[in-house]
Amino acid sequence: MNKRLNSEKSGSFPRFGRRRSKRELETGSFKLKGLNPKVCGKNQNPVELFWKSDLNHDQILEKVVQFIEKLASGQDKSKAPEIPNFVESFLKMVESRIATYEQSEASAKLGFNEEYTSFFEAVSCLSKIVNTLDEFPFDSATTSCFNRAGSVHHRAMLLSEYQFLALLDISKRNCNVTVDSKTPKTPKQSFFNSNQETDRCVKPEYDSGTGIVFPYFPPQSVANMNQVALAMISAGYEEECFIVYSGLRLKALDFEFSNQGYENVNMEDFQSMDWESLEGEIDNWIHIVKYCTTNLFSVERKLCNSVFPEHSLIAQKLFCDLATSLTIRLLNFPNAIVLIKQYSAEKLFKFLDIYETLRDLTSSLGSELSALDLISETSETQRRVGEAAVTIFCQLENSIKSDNGRIPVASGAVHPLTRYTMNYLKYACEYKDTLELVFQQHYETEGSTRRKVQKQESKNAIEDNDRIPKTSHFSVKLMMVMDLLDAKIEMKSKFYRDPALRYIFLMNNGRYILQKIKGSTDIDEIMGPSWSGKRTSDLRQYHKNYQRETWRKVLQCLNHEGLQTNGKVSKAILKGRFKNFNTLFDEIHKTQSIWMVSDEQLKSELRVSISAVVIPAYRSFLGRFKSHFDSGKKAEKYIKYQPEDIEGLIDKLFEGNMTSMGRRRHNN
Repeated sequence: MNKRLNSEKSGSFPRFGRRRSKRELETGSFKLKGLNPKVCGKNQNPVELFWKSDLNHDQILEKVVQFIEKLASGQDKSKAPEIPNFVESFLKMVESRIATYEQSEASAKLGFNEEYTSFFEAVSCLSKIVNTLDEFPFDSATTSCFNRAGSVHHRAMLLSEYQFLALLDISKRNCNVTVDSKTPKTPKQSFFNSNQETDRCVKPEYDSGTGIVFPYFPPQSVANMNQVALAMISAGYEEECFIVYSGLRLKALDFEFSNQGYENVNMEDFQSMDWESLEGEIDNWIHIVKYCTTNLFSVERKLCNSVFPEHSLIAQKLFCDLATSLTIRLLNFPNAIVLIKQYSAEKLFKFLDIYETLRDLTSSLGSELSALDLISETSETQRRVGEAAVTIFCQLENSIKSDNGRIPVASGAVHPLTRYTMNYLKYACEYKDTLELVFQQHYETEGSTRRKVQKQESKNAIEDNDRIPKTSHFSVKLMMVMDLLDAKIEMKSKFYRDPALRYIFLMNNGRYILQKIKGSTDIDEIMGPSWSGKRTSDLRQYHKNYQRETWRKVLQCLNHEGLQTNGKVSKAILKGRFKNFNTLFDEIHKTQSIWMVSDEQLKSELRVSISAVVIPAYRSFLGRFKSHFDSGKKAEKYIKYQPEDIEGLIDKLFEGNMTSMGRRRHNN
């Protein structure tokens, strides 16, 4: 008997909780299929068209709830239940309200308050009626009630689905959001809301350039979405609910990307792009990723949790799916950049910016199981960018090794290679933590390289007994670069024919390197005090060597010995000494006044040290032997300078400009 009665359940509605295919949903199947509500007369209320009852809405709803509770608690389930008349009144009441919403215009839609809530309370009762009756045997009355309730419920679900779509579609919000004309539109505005005050956008916490805050939903709209979503999920329409939510949120996120000025760039564009343009694209990409990590993802996660608070796993899965779609789109950019071309050493810093941005992106995705694959993909892209950064940094070593120019730098100035390398390392150390991580990851996959690093670390430990051996791979790499630079500068110093100028060149470059290291705490810590002490000692030795090469012969002219013949001072020898001194000093001044010492402290130290040995010797020599010359022009022929003149001319050395000796003498 039960089987016979059960077989009489009508197919007038597809099934309770019928799920439609994704294709149906995407091709505009939101129309209420097979529903042809009666049209009201000109002055007729739609509600009156379907039913009349002595009970009001709340009374009917209360009786229905009591009926459902009675069936669920104590009713004998071996026989069909008796269906009271108020159930039919309830079904007509709900159906009439659906018809009202279907026929309503924007200016007459139901408000989002008690009436909205009561509608979904009624829908919930419909769901319970169908579920409860399905547990009983069926007679004709039960079958009729079951089929009728299921049909009305299915119709309510279609309307709910339609409403959910209208609520989520930002192109229909009552705020000034510009939507691309190519973006598909939803069929209609919300059935249930005509209160524009409650649906107006609030003042943004984040200004995206339009003065509107993402995701454009006031709290009341989010609460309404939650009611609709809860009703659909409870009725078995979760798939439709998820497809609508995901599709429209993805469309909104795509729009927000465009609103932030981000557009996809294909591989062909990258290959033909110059560095300046590519740098702009990188900056734009970093901007949108940071916007995602600091704003977009957190807001979207909050929206998911607010729409589906009763279903945390669903909210988590929906957010992860949306984040995955956006993140894969964002990852295409760095994945393309690391593949398309080779980059010179100075491009390192943009790659480190990308690496750090990807690191922040990974942290923002959370640690949920559903996000593990996405986190893994993001980490793999980050690793590729890190490998590219290592390769680019190694270009610095190659540029030092390949700088084989044999033309010495004019005036013994700081070599461009020294300036480039030290400024590069100083800037690189601003990314020290990131570079250490990048090199660590690189060496973990390079066993042979790791052995080389350990060998270098041991060497450094032996050389610097007061310093703890460095375990940082980047620190070791930086020290190797410094060794290469030292060797290259030493080699280039040999291209100077004048030994004195060679030592000026070594002093210039050595002082520049030392000052740059002392000016960077990170490099100073890596190189250690022993390295700095050794370089300072080298500078002192270069200084001594310069003085010996330049001023040794000058001082020999001022030697008091060898001037006497037969116990008397020989005027001829004395004149020769003064003449040789003048010639040597004039030549040194002429030559070395155009030599360049850019470091003011080093320049001052050189001048002071020269004055300290030359002026006392000249003053002593002049004071002792000046009397051997008759006063007048003959004396001036040999005694060209007074000690003050010598001091003034020494102060003109290493300026990088030629000084006119004749003008100097004229001024004197």
